[in-house]
Amino acid sequence: MSSLSKTIKSADWKTEKHVPVIELPESVAAGEEFVVKVSLGKGVAHPNTIEHHIAWISVFFQPEGAPVPFQIGHFEFAGHGPVFTDPTVKVTFTTDKPGTVHAASFCNIHGLWESSAELSFS
Repeated sequence: MSSLSKTIKSADWKTEKHVPVIELPESVAAGEEFVVKVSLGKGVAHPNTIEHHIAWISVFFQPEGAPVPFQIGHFEFAGHGPVFTDPTVKVTFTTDKPGTVHAASFCNIHGLWESSAELSFS
């Protein structure tokens, strides 16, 4: 039996259209609200058609020293004709620890993709 983790792909978002792009502030203060933006197609445009689209994006945060990440948002994109949604999300949250923001996305043809970015404190 194959493991789901073996099917998750990753690459450089500048050359691969399926990789979630995570945009964070350079640094934040503990307990300060901040915005995380996650999108697809920033470096290479991803199609958004009925036949080929991003179905969802999930965003997680793993505080430094925590054994598992916490899900901070799951966003589904249902508009694939005649109305089309753009696979871009913004989520605001606070934390008292630095850590890693993880994002996962699902393309209906090319499967699961992931990326991560480090959140630092000022």
